[in-house]
Amino acid sequence: MHSRKNMSVRAKMSGAVTAIAACVGLLATATPAHAAEFKVTDNCDVPWINCSYGDLWLLYNSKELAIQDGRYTTSWATFYGNVSDYYGTSQYQGSTLTTYRYVFNGNGNGAGQYVKNNAASVQNCSYSDNYRVYYNSGYGGTSQYFAHNEPWGDCNLTNLISALKNENASQHFA
Repeated sequence: MHSRKNMSVRAKMSGAVTAIAACVGLLATATPAHAAEFKVTDNCDVPWINCSYGDLWLLYNSKELAIQDGRYTTSWATFYGNVSDYYGTSQYQGSTLTTYRYVFNGNGNGAGQYVKNNAASVQNCSYSDNYRVYYNSGYGGTSQYFAHNEPWGDCNLTNLISALKNENASQHFA
């Protein structure tokens, strides 16, 4: 009688293991949601953001290294409006998660680097919009104000304050 009991327990265990294996097999073959990731140097290139060009330029190098002999020697990225996280933005479109990562363009030092926590200087090239750049994502922490540019004037290139140099995470209209 004792041996029948052991056989019954073994049969139940074997059935449970088979059921678990079947479930694991189903999970392994389930189709995950699709994901697409793109790198952009201007938040206006993101389809769900409504703008035509970026006014605020974040530059990889400080003012002293950004322009040599009248030309940019550093990479930059441009932004318009409120940007809650310089790392990028994501949105589901049906079952596909589409993510846009903000990077510096391919024109010099910093090319291809992520913008978040990598900028050393800023140019506000807007004729009407003032901005603040913030230490934290979501417009928090230490910030620096950048006044709009006068029409027909040069964009003012300004170094980020030491608390924000390579520690920049978001921007907001000011």
